[in-house]
Amino acid sequence: MRLKDPPTRLLRRAVSAAALAALPLLSGCFWLDGPQSTFDPNGPVAREQLDLFYVTCWVTLAIFILVGSALAYAMIRFRARSDSDEHAEPPEQHHGNPVVEVSLIAASVFSLVIIAIPTLKGVWYTYDVPEAERADAYEVTATGYQWWFKFDYPNETAQAPDATGKLVSAPLTTGSELVIPAGRPVHVNLRTVDVIHSFWVPKLAGKVDMVPNRGNSLWIKAEKPGYFWGQCAEFCGESHAVMRFRVIALSPREFYDWLSAQAAPARGVPAAVASAGAPPRAQFAAYREFRRNEPGYTDKFDVSPLDAWRAQQLPGKDEDPALIAKGRGLFVSKTCASCHTIRGLDGAVGIQGPELTHVGARTTIAGGLLENNRDELHRWIHAPNEVKPGNKMWVNGYLANSIKLTPADEDALVAFLESLK
Repeated sequence: MRLKDPPTRLLRRAVSAAALAALPLLSGCFWLDGPQSTFDPNGPVAREQLDLFYVTCWVTLAIFILVGSALAYAMIRFRARSDSDEHAEPPEQHHGNPVVEVSLIAASVFSLVIIAIPTLKGVWYTYDVPEAERADAYEVTATGYQWWFKFDYPNETAQAPDATGKLVSAPLTTGSELVIPAGRPVHVNLRTVDVIHSFWVPKLAGKVDMVPNRGNSLWIKAEKPGYFWGQCAEFCGESHAVMRFRVIALSPREFYDWLSAQAAPARGVPAAVASAGAPPRAQFAAYREFRRNEPGYTDKFDVSPLDAWRAQQLPGKDEDPALIAKGRGLFVSKTCASCHTIRGLDGAVGIQGPELTHVGARTTIAGGLLENNRDELHRWIHAPNEVKPGNKMWVNGYLANSIKLTPADEDALVAFLESLK
């Protein structure tokens, strides 16, 4: 190798390289405390995986330093210092030296062993709940759809009226938001109804695929109450990037209060008020206008998302019972009930879309993509294809059934869905 550039040119190149290396730092890409940061573990599984990442980093850093140092030494020691050096005899070669080659192989194997041991230990640890905690594990099932997640609680039952109005047991199911008890291991069965998805809650556990016709599982444990972002981590179609969900960890008492509320049928409109004969008033003067790809959550919500979730459980103060009753009727007449289940609403037993019995109490809609407020709910109802291209609500609902909604219809549906606490 020949280095004949003058010192000033070498200095300029070094400064340019340093500036390029500093660009990622200036852009903030190393800011590692976001809602999906793996560097902020909140459970034992995530912490085990972060420790493994650090082991791998330290080993590879040591290899980088050794190899880089050898390369730098060779470049400096054997560089051409003048024109006469260009034709000089090369230094003594050590190709085929058994001691050097065996030493390099042994060092490589040793490095792999250092990484492999904690890797295997981590795989066994994260696969299932440790035996010491298995008896206390809570069971849920997560099912991937294009493009949202359904969560079933197999050991819990909900109440739903039958054809005679009698309350009967029904499975307890939610969509897009998984509520779990904090401080307790949760065994998650992973399933899919269509293509391969991947279940990932970065602050609680790593990625595990949901494979058709094959059962997978993982376990998570939130060490304290919190609100955690989840994401599908396997490309699964047109709207894969916006297939999200949330995990809400609650204290044991708060969790069982939530289970009791979820077990009840859908909240209804007071009959005396709804039948008063007064025409529904205009509940919403105007809605926000959104850009096609505008994010669906606000900085204000991110300040304290768990408190925002708790506030979402309470009924609204400006409800219009007549408008809600109109929306309830539209939900059935516009064939929404053929894809969604609402326990307590006759005919609403669909399974293609998320269960909506208590959708008003969730902090997100549209498969965890949008914050659940009036503007975002209207945005979703008004143009679901713009929010999540190719979604089945648009293809199998709006297009297949020629659904047309007037602004008054949208007002009523928003009011109805908001009332489902």
